Amino acid sequence: MIQLSRECSDDQGWQANVRLAGPDLAAGLLATLATACLNTWVFDLSNGYFLGVGFLYVVMAGFVLVSLPLSFGALDLGIANRVTLGRAALVLPLAGVTIQTPVISVIGYWWIILVATVAMILDGVDGWVARRRGPTVFGARFDMELDALLLLVLSVMVWQSGKVGLWVMLIGVLRYLFVAASWLRPSLAAELPASRRRKTICVVQGVVLLVCLGPIIPATMASIIAFVALAMLVSSFAVDVRWLLRPGQRC
Repeated sequence: MIQLSRECSDDQGWQANVRLAGPDLAAGLLATLATACLNTWVFDLSNGYFLGVGFLYVVMAGFVLVSLPLSFGALDLGIANRVTLGRAALVLPLAGVTIQTPVISVIGYWWIILVATVAMILDGVDGWVARRRGPTVFGARFDMELDALLLLVLSVMVWQSGKVGLWVMLIGVLRYLFVAASWLRPSLAAELPASRRRKTICVVQGVVLLVCLGPIIPATMASIIAFVALAMLVSSFAVDVRWLLRPGQRC
């Protein structure tokens, strides 16, 4: 009886989450498709592009529904999470472009820089809103995962541009390697204290990758600044790992 009651409660929680997030996710899907349509105008993309973007959006929507607490305690996702969802409507179509690997023109690179810059600005906006309206665990996780995805997408694009070697993808992959390492060493999954250094270096990575994509930036310069940015990122992760593995931490 207790288990049955718990299952009923979970079902009701899921239904509540769908009702809560459903309208926002539907609006986000329309915005994502609108961005995807603009991308097809800028880039030479096949019909499968929309399928790829749609798949990415379904994965993100599933993440939202799974990550929401079964009793979110709100009538909607909130302004900050809606801004983050708006960022996703820009980032996911860019991710779809990397899958298609089209030949990108000069105009195409400027378009990528424009879209990614808007996404980064919105990152600051949703953080500002969250701090004033009260941050949530879900909102912080949603924001962090989208930040990581954007860095991964941009690092792949820099590599695909031919300016920088495959190693530049470490900028986007390093965070996922850290998460994988935490599965093997649970102490790495402990919560880290807030750090301005960590936030600043994350922003630097995005800016550097955008600079590398700039058509006016030569390959040599792109490689140098990307290497410096990667070194900063590795150093930042090293500081965090050292803190997490300090004596007294449980393994």
